[in-house]
Amino acid sequence: MTTVERRIVTPHGEARLVVRRARGAVATLLLSHGAGGGIDSRDLAALAADLPRNGVTVVLLEQPWKLAGRKVATPPATLDAGLVAAANSLKTRTPLVVGGRSAGARSAARCAKQLGASGCLALAFPLHPPGKPEKSRLVELRGTRVPTLVIQGERDTFGRPEEFPTDLDLAVVPAADHGFKVPRSAGLTEAEAMGIVVESTLEWIVREVAGGAARGE
Repeated sequence: MTTVERRIVTPHGEARLVVRRARGAVATLLLSHGAGGGIDSRDLAALAADLPRNGVTVVLLEQPWKLAGRKVATPPATLDAGLVAAANSLKTRTPLVVGGRSAGARSAARCAKQLGASGCLALAFPLHPPGKPEKSRLVELRGTRVPTLVIQGERDTFGRPEEFPTDLDLAVVPAADHGFKVPRSAGLTEAEAMGIVVESTLEWIVREVAGGAARGE
């Protein structure tokens, strides 16, 4: 595994890419962060650390607003522009999966089709604002038009697993909240929780993305 960092130009300023290349990669996973954190979030860090050892190149996108030191994310359209610019800057011969956590997951869902992605990974997808289930964002997930995996914490106030349609690919992290943090009383360590995130993602990529490419889908 090799790690390379570089800056790219987007319509809304410079962004940063951290590329962790896998040897003999079967897929490339481009991930963006949420509106309240960065690429060092526990789930993104776990995926970037473990997947390259298992044949998946991981590219972490730090959006321009975060790179500039701002505390509040810029509007959704700017996040989409950053993701599109990052995807277009990649020179990969492997199937591309776009994803992210929270706001980054929404952006990936909105952009997957136009980017010609082979899959979409939605980590802690904010199905609705806390306490407002009537303001559903399910249409964004339905609009990906590509294989999509949602990984959701059991206690996520932005959308509990049982609120998602049963026909979606869904992996659940027991007792976890929106940030995939688990309480000490859960009987599950943070390392074990991140293991669920990594293993669920890897199994899905191998089955739906790499397998689909091998089948010519």
